[in-house]
Amino acid sequence: MPATIARLVILAAAVVLTAWSQWSAQGAPVRLADEWLRDRFIRLQASNTPETRILVVDIDEATLAAYPWPWPRSRQAELVERLVEQQPRGVALDIVMLEPGEPGGDARMATLAEHGPVVLAQLFDYNHGGAPLRSGRLIGGIAPAAAGATPATGYLANHAGLAHAAHAGNIGVIPDSDGMLRRIPMVTAFEGRTYPTLALALLQCCGPAPAPATPAVMRVPFRHTWDAFAGASAADVLAGRLPPELVTGKLVLVGSSALSVGDRVPTPLGPATAGLLVHAELLSALLDHQAGLAPASWPGAWIALAFSLLVAILVAWAFPRLSAASNVALLFAASCLWLPVAYAASRHDPDFSPGGPMLSNLLLLAVAVPFHWQLTQRKSRQLLGTLRQYVATAVVDELLRSDMKDPLAPRQLQVTTLIADMEGYTSQVEALPVEEAARLTTDFLDCLTRPVLARHGTLDKYTGDGLVAFWGAPLPQAEHADLALDAARDILREVAQFSRRRVAAGHTPLRVRIGIESGLAMAGDYGTALRSIYTAVGDSVNTAARLEQLARDFPHDVIIGAGTVERSKRHRFVMLGERQLRGKEKMVRLYTLDNRRAQAASAELAERRA
Repeated sequence: MPATIARLVILAAAVVLTAWSQWSAQGAPVRLADEWLRDRFIRLQASNTPETRILVVDIDEATLAAYPWPWPRSRQAELVERLVEQQPRGVALDIVMLEPGEPGGDARMATLAEHGPVVLAQLFDYNHGGAPLRSGRLIGGIAPAAAGATPATGYLANHAGLAHAAHAGNIGVIPDSDGMLRRIPMVTAFEGRTYPTLALALLQCCGPAPAPATPAVMRVPFRHTWDAFAGASAADVLAGRLPPELVTGKLVLVGSSALSVGDRVPTPLGPATAGLLVHAELLSALLDHQAGLAPASWPGAWIALAFSLLVAILVAWAFPRLSAASNVALLFAASCLWLPVAYAASRHDPDFSPGGPMLSNLLLLAVAVPFHWQLTQRKSRQLLGTLRQYVATAVVDELLRSDMKDPLAPRQLQVTTLIADMEGYTSQVEALPVEEAARLTTDFLDCLTRPVLARHGTLDKYTGDGLVAFWGAPLPQAEHADLALDAARDILREVAQFSRRRVAAGHTPLRVRIGIESGLAMAGDYGTALRSIYTAVGDSVNTAARLEQLARDFPHDVIIGAGTVERSKRHRFVMLGERQLRGKEKMVRLYTLDNRRAQAASAELAERRA
């Protein structure tokens, strides 16, 4: 194909890529990339300008310190009564009361829900796997179910004593495929009836004007930070300290931002956003639509398509005339120019693809350099990038010097496999906030990874709270067994130091379990054209995994197989007996490291320092 035709085909493909990204399905990978970019825009755009039409009553940490959770029903009723006494437009509860409370408190809450401007919460389940949820008594709903309403499979509703409530709204949500909450089902269909979401139900009940027409599923705009909403602590309401002018004429949302209550969801504003903020943000957007204050809609998809077309025309002129470096600079400048345009358009068009022109520019960049340079550089980058994910830098350098034709091709080698993980990982993290749990996991994996790479090991993969590593591949190593044992000692030392720091901070101690075995294995790059991984497979690898699991039955952190003991030249061992491992016909001898010499040396060194 002539060069001119090839360039035109690539330019046309770049424009088509932008168009496809604009009108592809929401779950497509390109749209998830768009969402990532849009999320960053949202964080930059979120304003703390006060939203005076809404009052958020927060059962915050200060409230829970004064009034520990769970609350008796009488206290919940008292909170709502005090708010209703101050004449709000309406009060919506982001709380589902599944079980009956004390009779007096239930009666007060039922009266408020039936005769007051009060909207209760009920939660619809959209999960199509497993047994559907069915608890409580659903409230309201309009028959027949509206076309386009999101179908639910189950629900959690308030107990039967509140079944005569006048209004209720759904607080169930459907996160995107990446776990992020960006959209809310405005109307839900269940067993032939339609149910509104909480914010829409509050407007239908008590809004200043008829509720606006909404799509079946609405993107939450997230234009405000938490500080933008007029807030009151529930403790102030219960103590009578809340000035009436903060409540009168407002739409009131009652819920909790406390971590201990657990109503947190990942949103573009952060990984643990209070669910109460999501409902407040949606209510604010509905009020804007109701009052004609919503931003004017932009044709974002057509703006993106026009931008990509202009860049393609410019590149068609520049490619034959400018150097590769100049063409790269041109595409970079076009991408930088697009970002402020996308930033502005994302505020006015909730469905356009801000990343489409960026993807087109990336495609054009692929042909902005000479073909032979592209091939050679891509090959070397892929090789080095893949190797450095698994192998220490010194091993990579030696591998490059060896000039092997295909160093990642599967080969049968003598290897030693080390498998390590944290004992009791679930109990360690279940009571921690998400950020602390993630930090603990990362720090623990650091304790495992550093010794492996320092001892010239190959990192196979992480297993959540542990890792798999091996020695002897991709380059043969005469001391592969001893290097793995050295790494095990280093891991024990690092984990012990890390555990002492955590214990000093008031946490429970950590223990690492390690299994080590040596033998023949097939090591190489396995996988498909879509995804591959450099790994080792074989009986010795499986045995190391069994030994690591077996460590829970011993007071020793390291369990070693006979193959490693036979190949080690620098370590001493203690025999632990024999066991029959799963998948093995014969008994297997078990060993652990003999630490007596190391302990004696440490004691002697301590005496000298004293």
